[in-house]
Amino acid sequence: MCVERWRRASGFTLLEVLVALAIAGLAFIGLFQAGSGGMIAADTAARAEEAVQRAQSHLAAVGRDAALVEGEFTDDDGGGYQWRLRVRPVGSRQLSPAGGSDFTAALTLFDVEVAILWPGRNGERSVVLKTLRLGTSSSGQ
Repeated sequence: MCVERWRRASGFTLLEVLVALAIAGLAFIGLFQAGSGGMIAADTAARAEEAVQRAQSHLAAVGRDAALVEGEFTDDDGGGYQWRLRVRPVGSRQLSPAGGSDFTAALTLFDVEVAILWPGRNGERSVVLKTLRLGTSSSGQ
């Protein structure tokens, strides 16, 4: 009788082994989800950083080579990104120099907004940068 009791108490039962494997599996799944969540967050941050750089680049180019023109412009930026540029006049003022010159210049303050849009895991994501720019249109000699 003593030998029979020793055999029963000397190892784990099948149920105990299955419960231990289930707990280990749940722990592994939790670790995997935490790791993949971190990777998703890192990818989202990298995409947002790239979008900010693209928006800064577009904003720097506005009004540099050509006069500012009121309107909304949209195009594909490559890599899954789209850009949208909005230029709206805020105010205008006529300037003419002292001394009797025929030259006059109209200074206009423009509200400039650049948005970069891209598809994300939970719908469309965007970065919007805004600034004010001073534009001119000249007339006369």
